[in-house]
Amino acid sequence: MNSSYGVIDLGTNTFHLLIIEKTPDGKFQEIFRKRVFVKLASEGIDTIGTAPFQRGLDALLDFSKTLKKYSVKNIRAIGTAALRTASNGADFVQLILQKTGIQIELIDGKEEARLIYQGVKQAFPIGKKKVLIMDIGGGSVEFIIANKSEIQWSQSFPIGVAVLFKSFHKSDPISTTEIQQIIDYLTQMLRPLFIALEAHSVDQLIGASGTFDVLELFLAEENKSSLYSTIPIPSYGHFSKKIIHTTFSERLALQRLPDSRADLIVVALVLIDFIIETTNVSTIITSAYAMKEGILAEMTKS
Repeated sequence: MNSSYGVIDLGTNTFHLLIIEKTPDGKFQEIFRKRVFVKLASEGIDTIGTAPFQRGLDALLDFSKTLKKYSVKNIRAIGTAALRTASNGADFVQLILQKTGIQIELIDGKEEARLIYQGVKQAFPIGKKKVLIMDIGGGSVEFIIANKSEIQWSQSFPIGVAVLFKSFHKSDPISTTEIQQIIDYLTQMLRPLFIALEAHSVDQLIGASGTFDVLELFLAEENKSSLYSTIPIPSYGHFSKKIIHTTFSERLALQRLPDSRADLIVVALVLIDFIIETTNVSTIITSAYAMKEGILAEMTKS
């Protein structure tokens, strides 16, 4: 009989549910996948506001019904930046346990980075050369320098897109002054990354989750694998320059851009621009797998 496993990823911007079955030959087959844009930090990351708190609860009640429908017993629910930092994060965790029986584990940024690496490794064949892995969340961004055998360095920074948007993106479209303020802020916040990159040379940027999913929709080359895609830097640069200077309504009108990404994508692109310019990477790879798949890899080890 096949064994089913469920992972819930409670991100600051998005809640994900992924259910898989482990087949007799040791592989796993996706049964169900859903994401809900709860935007926990839409009213600030220090405290989850009443409306986002309710959206989060509704999403977990829905996920709980789905897990019961598929008779999933092996479940891990992981809370990240927003639930780590919000003053009422513990209240949310407790209420979910009462309402659904689901125990949410709060993990720190180091563990989040490790699980992202485990997921990305399954999607993209990282070689002996070191790569820079970047996972953009709503509350935090994880950076990992690694090769196929190990992580050389990793750190989580509280510079997620919900944070950058709330702090800096006030004009529509974003102003040159606001872009410079973001760059100045990142220059200060990411000093540990620059120090690490002096010791570890990287040529490829592997992006997981969020904005990188959007880049894949618009820019991925046609000969992509089902689990990763290559995005040429010139193509990315052209796209970024175009999108950053649009208004919110203009972004909503873009057919391939999900409406739920239209507000935060500008600050995300400013962030990616900054990383490309400061690291001089020659290629962007988008990974279909991130933390959820890293968790599943460890759950399904026999």
